[in-house]
Amino acid sequence: MWHFLDKHFEELLGSIMLAVMALIAFANVIVRYCTTFSLAWTEEITINFFVWVVLLGTACAFRDNTNLGMSILYSTLPRTWRVLCYWLGILLCVGFFGGLCWTGTLEVIDEIELESQSESLGIPVWWYTIATPVFSLLIIFRMAQRALKDLRTGNY
Repeated sequence: MWHFLDKHFEELLGSIMLAVMALIAFANVIVRYCTTFSLAWTEEITINFFVWVVLLGTACAFRDNTNLGMSILYSTLPRTWRVLCYWLGILLCVGFFGGLCWTGTLEVIDEIELESQSESLGIPVWWYTIATPVFSLLIIFRMAQRALKDLRTGNY
C-alpha cells in the first residue's frame, strides 16, 4: 500500500478532485438549463479544487522528472556545468515553494484568526487555502526524492 501511495498519491487525489469538479459542474449545467436556479456553490468548489490539482500536478512533475525545462542549452553544457545548473535549479525551486509554503501558512493563520467564511457554502476559507502550504511541502518532498535519486544514479 505504501509503495502505491508513494508512486500514485498525487494521481489518485487529483483524479478524485477532477471527477468531483466534472460532476458538480455538470450538475450545475443541468440544473441551470432545466430550471431557473443555479448552484452557486459549484463555482467555489471547482475553482479551489483546480488550484489543488495544479499543485498536485506540479508534485507529480517533480517526482517523475517531467517538469518543463529548456534542455537544448542544458544538454550542450559540460557535465560539471550541468551538475551546477541542476543543483542551482533545485535550490531555486525549493526556495520558491518554501516561500509559497510560508506565505500560504501566514494566509491560513490570518483566515483562522479572522474567522473568514466562504460566500457560497459558509465554511471556513482556510479549509481551501490549507492546500497551498501542505502541497508546497509535498512538492519540496518530491523534489528532494528526485534529487536524491538523481544523486545516486548520477543522472543530471
